[in-house]
Amino acid sequence: MSDPRAQAEAIARAHDENFPVAFMLAPRDIRADMRAIYAYCRVTDDIGDAGDASRDERLAMLDAWDDDLARCWDGTPDNPILLALQDVVRRRALGPEPFHALVDANRMDQRISRWETHEDLIDYCRYSAMPVGRMVLGVLGLDDERCGYLSDATCAGLQLVNFWQDIRRDLEERDRVYLPAEDMALFGVTIDDLTAPEASPALRELVRMEVWRARAMLVEGAPLRGMVPKRVRPDIAMFTSGGLWVCDAIAKQGFDTIARRPAPGKAGRARMAAGVLKGAVTGA
Repeated sequence: MSDPRAQAEAIARAHDENFPVAFMLAPRDIRADMRAIYAYCRVTDDIGDAGDASRDERLAMLDAWDDDLARCWDGTPDNPILLALQDVVRRRALGPEPFHALVDANRMDQRISRWETHEDLIDYCRYSAMPVGRMVLGVLGLDDERCGYLSDATCAGLQLVNFWQDIRRDLEERDRVYLPAEDMALFGVTIDDLTAPEASPALRELVRMEVWRARAMLVEGAPLRGMVPKRVRPDIAMFTSGGLWVCDAIAKQGFDTIARRPAPGKAGRARMAAGVLKGAVTGA
């Protein structure tokens, strides 16, 4: 069997669109641990989303994955990605709660495909997004309430903006609509609007509001950068920069993510990294 850490590293590198999770600017020890955690998150989400398995098959696979995950704290897991994770959680003294929460989020995905209110969606983020931030804080040795609050705001904002750039793809590929039904009714938007060649005026206004909400959460969480160790501040700042970039890109498209999905690409990510590094040097 190949080295578990090497397998985790390969998974992280294969998904470089999620560059902040890989902590590409962090010191080597932190970068390696973050990539092991990212590999765990990626595999968990793939069990919930990838391939052609049925809902019941996915739920069974998630149950088996959750059982093996528990062995990171009480035994020895079978999966090499979990073996790599076990090394991290033992050295960093990380608790199991956020890791199991992510599995629960994927269970929710099998049972829920529509969301009634914005508050319901934020509650979902408490399982799907916020736990990832808590994993990151754990690796950094931060467990105070203020850091946790700012991390939750940042992660929820990132999750929401990801939803708004993928409205069409989530519906067509996964039969999921994350736009809250209450908000759709308020703006007079229907499911048919989400499969049209381009966004209707009503859908654009709805997306404008949802992007504003996501931006507000990202801005609220931005002070987290100043509360983490200096050597990882650029990486933390890139979480926020990436989310705000997508918000800006959606706005530049007239809040139409139906016709085209905004994504920074490698060049955009490089510009973001350069901007963050410049800010770190100048103190901006």
